[in-house]
Amino acid sequence: MPETARTSEPTRERILSAAEALFAAHGVDAVSLREITRASGTRNTVGLQYHFKDRNGLLGAILAKHLADVDARRNALLDACEAGPGDLRAMTAALVLPWAAKLDDTDGGPEFLQIYAELLNRPRGAESLGTGVANSLDRWRLQVEPLMDPEAVRLHRRFTAIRLAVAELGRRAASGPHADDRLFVGHLVDLVTSVLAAPVSDETVRLADERDANLAARRPKRGPLEGALR
Repeated sequence: MPETARTSEPTRERILSAAEALFAAHGVDAVSLREITRASGTRNTVGLQYHFKDRNGLLGAILAKHLADVDARRNALLDACEAGPGDLRAMTAALVLPWAAKLDDTDGGPEFLQIYAELLNRPRGAESLGTGVANSLDRWRLQVEPLMDPEAVRLHRRFTAIRLAVAELGRRAASGPHADDRLFVGHLVDLVTSVLAAPVSDETVRLADERDANLAARRPKRGPLEGALR
């Protein structure tokens, strides 16, 4: 971004744009707040700390900026799915397409996809940052569940589908921009649909039963009085 254009933007937006670019290019943990400050054209880290407090606050602001649009798009698609006959591919499209729209978002959309993919791959995922944005994923999880094999639900197949979609979109964003993303997105919807629809083998069900039995055996047993109070 030219220096004259960059310095004319409000400080908060300049810092946010610089952070999106650097986090996407180098990774969330590989960029210092001082580097972000310098790239944004501000004099010191005081402005960053004033607007975002720290790294987590900055990441939360990036997610909130983009997830508001993602949630609005997904809720509109879920409204249409609710009014329809119940189609698994349509439900998968409601999951994937709102994120995929960020490939064409010139205000940090591809950078967001790369950052989101990195955060989602962490043990606590992106949810630990607390964006304050209503999460349409919760609604999607509830609506898609009746269309899935209960064993697939038990094995957290929905989360696998989410991680696959976000990882592939992050990879696509990192290799872009591309002239046309329609084939990639259509194929991705097919792949994620197949993950949700794939049958669960008898062997996998048996192993899941063994796991659940072992977990139940390790839980502390409650006395009659404790059970009554609960």
